[in-house]
Amino acid sequence: MSQGQEPVFPEYETETSQTSKLLRKFKETPFVPIGMAGFAMVVGYGLYRLKHRGDMKMSLHLIHMRVAAQGFVVGALTCGVLYSMLRDYVEKPKE
Repeated sequence: MSQGQEPVFPEYETETSQTSKLLRKFKETPFVPIGMAGFAMVVGYGLYRLKHRGDMKMSLHLIHMRVAAQGFVVGALTCGVLYSMLRDYVEKPKE
């Protein structure tokens, strides 16, 4: 950008690093990274169990793992929404 122009979206064009933005988002919504980590754990467990699934069909195993991973993410997001509502509406912030 030239020096005489103002940024179009100043809130997006600040001089902060990606890491600081990521840490700020994690502090604002702590259950999103928990959901992401849970999803990764379920996928890792599913890949580990893929070898030892016995006589279960591959498609059935994948469906079970998909449902478990989605359930963990939806549960974490629901907890995050409830936490956010509790923080915003029940525990009134000091103004």
